[in-house]
Parts: sequence; C-alpha cells; structure tokens
Amino acid sequence: MKRLPIGIQTLQKIYDSNAVYIDKIAYAVRLIEQYDYVFLARPRRFGKSLFLDTLKELFEGNRALFSGLAAEKMHDWSKTWPVTRISFGRGNFSSFTNAIFRAWKMMIRRARHDLFYQL
Repeated sequence: MKRLPIGIQTLQKIYDSNAVYIDKIAYAVRLIEQYDYVFLARPRRFGKSLFLDTLKELFEGNRALFSGLAAEKMHDWSKTWPVTRISFGRGNFSSFTNAIFRAWKMMIRRARHDLFYQL
C-alpha cells in the first residue's frame, strides 16, 4: 500500500518515495492557459508548495515526471521557461522593506544562475 505524502513538498520526492499522488495537473494547465496572473490563497499545510513545485517542473519541461499524467498530453513540451521561486516561509522579517530586499536578492541570484547556464 502506498503511503500518504505528508510533509513532502516536491513532485520528485513523491515519485522517489512511491507515495500517493492525486493528479490535479489538468487544473494547473487550465490556469496557465486561461489567466495571466493567479492569486493562490489556501490554508497552511494545504499543498501550496507542492502545487508550485509541480508548476515549476511543468514550466522547466521536466516531462519525465509527468509520464502517465494528464499534463503529458495537455502541455506544450516544446516551450520551457525559467522559474524563480521566492519563499517568505522560512524568514523572520523585521519589515516589509527587508522582505522585498531579500526577494530582490533571490531574483538577482537566479538571473545570474540562468545567464551562466545559457552561455
């Protein structure tokens, strides 16, 4: 019997641990196709991190992770996009300015990383 993926926040770890995964990729593909901007407001421990990781894997073109899932047929695998993920979950921010500064640093670091690997 497969175990529940309690505390697992990445699609790769779910596959590696052979845990239960409910395929909600069709919803993600519809969000991508229908909206330019999406605000996700869900309670704590409600799968936001896993959903965002799933979107990241989709945008980065990691087709192997979606073998047998809805996205394998629905998604245009010829297109990939760089993904920058900014999390404020582990930070202790004394001000809004501090949080924005940290986000800016993360984006610069990611841009440098992407530029390095494109050369």
